[in-house]
Amino acid sequence: MVRASAVSHPGVRPVNEDSYLCQDDLCLFVVADGMGGHAAGEVASRLAVESIENFVRRSRDGEDYSWPYGIDTSLTLDGNRLRTAIGLANRRLVRESEGHDDYAGMGTTVVSALIAGSRLVVGHVGDSRLYMLTDGVLTPVTQDDSWAATLLAEQATDASLKRHPMRNVLTNALGVREHTDIHVSECDLKPGTTLLLCTDGLHNVLDDDRLLALMTERESASHTAQTLVDEALAQGANDNVTALVVRYEGEA
Repeated sequence: MVRASAVSHPGVRPVNEDSYLCQDDLCLFVVADGMGGHAAGEVASRLAVESIENFVRRSRDGEDYSWPYGIDTSLTLDGNRLRTAIGLANRRLVRESEGHDDYAGMGTTVVSALIAGSRLVVGHVGDSRLYMLTDGVLTPVTQDDSWAATLLAEQATDASLKRHPMRNVLTNALGVREHTDIHVSECDLKPGTTLLLCTDGLHNVLDDDRLLALMTERESASHTAQTLVDEALAQGANDNVTALVVRYEGEA
């Protein structure tokens, strides 16, 4: 059984360019953080979420569908479904951008979780993140597609990253090029595990210790999501803030 809830807030921005999906019947959960002028970021994140849901639903219901990006034999069927869904979202955004002058340059991050039984499939592009809380241990499951993450891999210090002029620049996003790198991973879930999908408006403000403290409080998914967003806003978040909390209680 899965219980999930999401909260999204524009923060200090006039427009909320974050989008999310809590689709319990599919056990599909998605968070996207759009970018681009003329409200294009809002469009990009919404279209990405819609595209991912559409393919995951279509492929679950047994309708005819193709594998336009081939099959990755290292992934399960559900892993390939999510990988294909994200690829199709990227293709849709590229075509929309090419067809509308106002959408030129739009793009979005995406982080998604598909739960099948006790199996978790995670797909992501960009710097929206998924964290997993199991047995009191909080683990970042995704790695940011950003200059900061690249520098960390090269053993830069946290202090130097905070001053780096390109620390928030993405190296990968949906909609910016025809072919994008899609990261997919899979693992088994333990009953009692909590997942957090969030945009950088949250994780840039609350560090892992604070996330752990707030997520270990035995509250409902809806209460936890609201608390995380409220805390980020109270700490001066200067971006849209979205938190999607999923509690996995075991197979029904």
